[in-house]
Amino acid sequence: MEILMSLLNSLPKNSGIIICGHGSRAKTAEEEFSLLATGLRSRFPQLEVEYGFLEYSSPNIHMSLDRLISKGITNIYAVPGMLFSATHAQNDIPSVLITYMQKNPALTIKYGQELGLHEEMIMAFQHRIMEAIDLVEMPKPGDLYDTMLVVVGRGTSVARANAEASKLTRIVAENMGFGWCETVFSGVTFPSVGRGLEMALKLGFKKIVVAPYFLFSGKLIGRINAYIKKVAADHPNVSFHVADYLRDQSHVINTFVERIEETVSQPEGNNGLMEKFQSKLAAGEVTVHHHHAEFQPEVKSDSVALSHSHDNDHDHNHEHSHQKDVEHGHTHAPYRHIAHPHGPRTMIDENVCCCFMSQFPQAVIDEERALRLASGKSVVDQLPQCKVK
Repeated sequence: MEILMSLLNSLPKNSGIIICGHGSRAKTAEEEFSLLATGLRSRFPQLEVEYGFLEYSSPNIHMSLDRLISKGITNIYAVPGMLFSATHAQNDIPSVLITYMQKNPALTIKYGQELGLHEEMIMAFQHRIMEAIDLVEMPKPGDLYDTMLVVVGRGTSVARANAEASKLTRIVAENMGFGWCETVFSGVTFPSVGRGLEMALKLGFKKIVVAPYFLFSGKLIGRINAYIKKVAADHPNVSFHVADYLRDQSHVINTFVERIEETVSQPEGNNGLMEKFQSKLAAGEVTVHHHHAEFQPEVKSDSVALSHSHDNDHDHNHEHSHQKDVEHGHTHAPYRHIAHPHGPRTMIDENVCCCFMSQFPQAVIDEERALRLASGKSVVDQLPQCKVK
């Protein structure tokens, strides 16, 4: 990437950048996300670069925007630090940015595109896979015909975002020449990681690469590794190779640079994520709202705040409704395949977030538990972590 030729070097002094992330209960993920801003600052030391989160983690997006304004920044370029475009990138982040601009009319914020299937992201993913199987260069045709690739996506209720994960799997499988490929998901949709691996094993491959397509660590990475460990223990004749998540490698930073450059150069009236959100807002399809679990600095107050801690089991890629009668501040629109036999029901009683757990009809919960008992598995009616005081 030609850093000297970048548009970012010609931005006026009142310009700043913010990378908007989801947030996580895992401090490791929070710290690793901050490395994105560090990477951009190292390339463009003259620019003010901040990062902020929608929920749970500090700093929240408002806090980071405040920080930019305090430095004299009035022209901000915001990009979602997310792999695919689902509800957070499409609705939640634009909602926060619009709310902030309404309170700060002298401020201009342009909002860019998610990382997506940029060629640099594909290269970053392939690099992690090559590391997992000790390759220093791309394999030749035939080298990996005896090996299966299983890509783990986060999973969302937005079908097109799930389709992008499957598209990535196919691209990488063809680029590298795997013998077979499958896509599984860590939450919300089907197939789930555990069930997907069980199905994949039936094809008979003795060498399987499992590659999570995640930017950073977090509880889901730990859960994915636990599923892999369990399946591997049950199939000692199969060699499992687990790829690392993406982190802040150079290909990822390159992608952010390009997404920011696109945001800088996008014309007025561009039909991007912000404009699409504004159109939905005007049509009454969405509302501007304060995100339900946004990190709040500690302040003395007589009011009682709603608290809601998430494990990011489901990436919150659901429409949110904010009603006072909801115990912890929000609900999720039911995923229409919630009862799919190979989907999220396979994670019942495995510490799925309570708001997602509540989507399961009791009949589905009872049926899933009965199936486990019939197969000799134990059943524990576990209290979700987000309900633990």
